[in-house]
Amino acid sequence: MHHTPNKVVVIGGGYAGTLAANHLRMRPDVDITLVNPRPEFVDRVRLHQFVAGTGEATVDYGTLLGEGVRLVVDSVTRIDTAARAVRLASGSALDYDYVIYAVGSTAAVPTSVPGAAEFAFDIAEFEPARRLRARLADLPLDAPVTVVGGGLTGIETAAELAEQGRRVTLVCGQTLAPSFGAPGRRHIAKWMSRHGVAVIEGAVVSEVRADAVVFADGGVRTSALTIWAGGFGVPGLAAASGLRTDALGRLLTDEALTSVDDDRIIAAGDAAAPSGQPLRMSCYAAGPLGAQAANTVLSRIAGTEPTVINLGFSGACVSIGRRAGIRQFARKDDTAVNAYIGGRMGAAIKEMTCKLAVSRIRREARKPGSVIYLKGGPRPVTPAVTDRGVALS
Repeated sequence: MHHTPNKVVVIGGGYAGTLAANHLRMRPDVDITLVNPRPEFVDRVRLHQFVAGTGEATVDYGTLLGEGVRLVVDSVTRIDTAARAVRLASGSALDYDYVIYAVGSTAAVPTSVPGAAEFAFDIAEFEPARRLRARLADLPLDAPVTVVGGGLTGIETAAELAEQGRRVTLVCGQTLAPSFGAPGRRHIAKWMSRHGVAVIEGAVVSEVRADAVVFADGGVRTSALTIWAGGFGVPGLAAASGLRTDALGRLLTDEALTSVDDDRIIAAGDAAAPSGQPLRMSCYAAGPLGAQAANTVLSRIAGTEPTVINLGFSGACVSIGRRAGIRQFARKDDTAVNAYIGGRMGAAIKEMTCKLAVSRIRREARKPGSVIYLKGGPRPVTPAVTDRGVALS
């Protein structure tokens, strides 16, 4: 008896989408198409290295995707849920039985800050990072550089540039590394001080100029180049497709990552908001969420009830230049504890973690279903949606 393959379109070829596509190959009767706007995989955890010229951040999809996964290099403009078709910027369309929504995250340069969109560079995606790398190549080594954002991206960027001898100011809206424990924050602050990075905490940038940043208290600081690393946004595809999202634009789902509006659309990675309570945007969570999304699709094809998210955190890593780093430990619910590994050992752990993100995708290509990760048990959530029709405020 001949069975028509189930068509699954995976939108987004990052950590979540690429692993999900490989994981779907656990069933032979699934036709898998991965849609991505770039012909190469972007290893986003290395973009700060790419910008500084100390590393590369792209990987050939031919080394990542398992046999049978079709790559379409195009951008998705809309998910047409009525027609069950993914509309592409090229004008063509892909029919689907299921969609895995893994569009990832973007920069969040605020339009409310005058001059930020015009003069500040971001580092969240490959194309802006490439422009920033080119600008740095033309910038004298002693020109003042300002990095806005005291989180992990801002820290890594500031440290990478400072290690090259650049004059760097790191502006933190709150404290330095707010997601880390106090001992870890002090370790980072000491490194920054030793390498000449001026760290300004509790400061709000109210304007970005071509040659300066202006603070909310009226202070002005010269800046030949300003890099905005103050958080992430998400693409607007879900909202443009008539699907409900959270305030940031992440697709609202249940705990099995299924859209609250359409059980044929399953989310993964940074753009998912399960129960309106998203997990931390991270490479760490993306792979497991990709596997979870693929498992939900496979369960629906098999006619079985999908399982819910079961992911435990263990902490986070941050590189501080090429020779130092921190492995911050955390409870399974992702709250930091006052324990970390720093220095060269911290750097080695961070490098191993970065390599693991890509090697895990490759392993899944060789052996679908091989992905393993720390379990955290069912999440203590207050559902944002009581059923597929009623949202709670």
